[in-house]
Amino acid sequence: MTYDELIERLDPTVYRSLRLSIELGKWPDGRKLTPEQREISLQAVIYYENLHGVPEEERTGYIDRGHKAGTACDPSVQRQSSARSDVDSEQFVEVKS
Repeated sequence: MTYDELIERLDPTVYRSLRLSIELGKWPDGRKLTPEQREISLQAVIYYENLHGVPEEERTGYIDRGHKAGTACDPSVQRQSSARSDVDSEQFVEVKS
């Protein structure tokens, strides 16, 4: 069985369990997910959601930008230039730890 076939046949209950495990950082029996387990589970969940047409706003990792969509707070917006002439560099203080 290939990875694609496995995800196609994945039971919705198992998908929800994987998703909850990712959110909580532990398996249903209480054991902690390792970073590798979390990564593999997250890949499987994302692949499942894409394959089964889960609506975008219900997908893992979805961020509702709401009224900030398209503004400077939206990281998908490209800035015109990195150097702004109206910023006074004297107002910033370098903090060293």
